[in-house]
Amino acid sequence: MKRMSLQWRLTCITTLCIAVICGCLTMFVYKNGVHYIDSLQGTVESQGDDKGGNADEIYISIPDDKWDEFANEFSVQVYNNKADYKRNSLIISVLLALFGGVATYFISGHALRPISEFSDKIEEVQAQNLSDSRMEENNVKELNQLSISYNRMLERLSDAFEVQRQFTANAAHELRTPLTLMQVQLDLYNSSGHPGNDEDTLQTIKMVTEQSDRLNKMVKTLLDMSELQTVGRDDKIMIAAVVEEVLVDLEPLAQEKNIRLIGKCGDITMMGSDILIYRLVYNLVENAIKYNHLGGQVTVTVCRKEKQVSLSVEDTGSGIPEELKERVFEPFFRVDKSRSRELGGVGLGLALVREIVRVHDGRIAIKSKPAGGTIFEVIL
Repeated sequence: MKRMSLQWRLTCITTLCIAVICGCLTMFVYKNGVHYIDSLQGTVESQGDDKGGNADEIYISIPDDKWDEFANEFSVQVYNNKADYKRNSLIISVLLALFGGVATYFISGHALRPISEFSDKIEEVQAQNLSDSRMEENNVKELNQLSISYNRMLERLSDAFEVQRQFTANAAHELRTPLTLMQVQLDLYNSSGHPGNDEDTLQTIKMVTEQSDRLNKMVKTLLDMSELQTVGRDDKIMIAAVVEEVLVDLEPLAQEKNIRLIGKCGDITMMGSDILIYRLVYNLVENAIKYNHLGGQVTVTVCRKEKQVSLSVEDTGSGIPEELKERVFEPFFRVDKSRSRELGGVGLGLALVREIVRVHDGRIAIKSKPAGGTIFEVIL
């Protein structure tokens, strides 16, 4: 009963009540009918013994030699009538209960439709569309109060997310200045040359330079993620041009590992943010190059599926384990932490990709290739 829907609970309870009422009513009518039929039988039988009586009594003139036969036939008929009455009463009661249950199911379904719509609305709630997920005023008193509480919760969540975004943006801005100063000083130190430095000093300077560069990349990505909501998404984008630009920009990185970049794009346009779509394709292709084998291949395919744009980035790397396919989009998550550090990743590339897909009302999925490798498919 605990796992049963509210509609089915109402249906079962109402059907049970109807069945009990019909049963009681049937038994009452049946007992009354039996009583009067038995009375009739007794009256008829009494006529065989007493032909007299007052004028108000009913008399049946039956010859004496036919009386026993008549009494037997009449008793059988009364018994059959009672059995038929009982059977028909039970059938009618069952049919009424079933009819009441079916009617209750559909009536309760209609009455509970606002709750179903409310549930569907909740399913669509995302951090990016809180303002569009508000519930309109409902005519049902209880549901109207629920809608008011739900809207207030959305307001609190929106405020909390805004505080979080503001904090991330402020923290990233505050980190940017000292990191820039550190990077400038390190560049000046390295460019001027210090022949007297020992090996430990040079190693320390190299480590500080690398970590400073990592922090700069991380701060830049955090700033990009915090500003996603403020970027306009009304550009008319030529997807083929964006993919070609990304492949040209990443060609030097691909040549270091002898990886071949292939673009298969039709003449497709879409509305969105040109800057964000570029960053989305760039991050996916860069990821495919970094985690690919030497002499491998990266293929970017763009096609139209009905009214949607499908963008897939396919590599020939080692692939991603099935149980980690959802986690790779989490900030700072790495499938192979040691290798990611060597490749200079900060663990925010795919998290940013997922956020860009979300603000464009799209979805992203990871598919494995039987021959080895991974396919990232984006539907926009």
